[in-house]
Amino acid sequence: MDFAKIPIEQVKSYWDKRPCNIRHSTKPVGSKDYFNEIEARKYFVEPHIPAFAEFERWKGKKVLEIGCGLGTDTINFARAGATVTAVDLSTESINLAKQRAEVLGLSDKIRFYNCNSEELSKTVPIEIYDLIYSFGVLHHTPHPDVALAEIRNYAKPGTEIKIMMYYKWSWKVFWILAQEGFRFSQTEALIAKHSEAQTGCPVTYVYTKKSLTEYVEKQGFEVKDIFVDHIFPYFIPDYVQYIYRREWYFAWMPRPLFRWLEKWLGWHLCVTAIAR
Repeated sequence: MDFAKIPIEQVKSYWDKRPCNIRHSTKPVGSKDYFNEIEARKYFVEPHIPAFAEFERWKGKKVLEIGCGLGTDTINFARAGATVTAVDLSTESINLAKQRAEVLGLSDKIRFYNCNSEELSKTVPIEIYDLIYSFGVLHHTPHPDVALAEIRNYAKPGTEIKIMMYYKWSWKVFWILAQEGFRFSQTEALIAKHSEAQTGCPVTYVYTKKSLTEYVEKQGFEVKDIFVDHIFPYFIPDYVQYIYRREWYFAWMPRPLFRWLEKWLGWHLCVTAIAR
């Protein structure tokens, strides 16, 4: 499947219809309780994120976040004392992220831009940042190489970049193919279709450790660390009702064994690199 031919407007429409994590709370949308529940659920299901982001480490530093969504990580960078510039393609997402910053009293610490990461410099003033962060975003743009080339404009030698992309050799990919009858000839389309909570995502690239390293280093970054994490273990019909019951094939596993499996077959491929 040639994702490069898919219009960016189609990607934007998908995320505007259902911003990522928007259903992580049943509280009134936009309320403080709503945003707090979204954060609690996100980090409960994906507990590796705070350790990867290292929020406290960026106190007094400048952070550029590409694909902020509803602003969960954005808020935590700002809480920790960073000055944050947050970007998202989805108008609905960026509006809720702005509202979140206002509700939580952090508007003065964050600048928001609604724009396409492939044309970042057309909207976001070029400044140098200490950290460029993008968690689960760049694999959804039709030309991720173009996006990363744009991002490179905001880095100087020593700027750190932290990116999460989806992992090709993951349990999630196996699960998707199993659900679809192992139609290997349609692997790319099937991964995109089932990559998110809402089916039908237009673009989803997956990477190996080697291909992600090459992708990052091509733009002048030196990879310092790359690892795999996160398998979603919950029974989905219960999970959407906020009941955390594990699938039978994970329920029996001791915690150390499940963590071992996540480190080999996780869905999240996380890389930390330094600009040369």
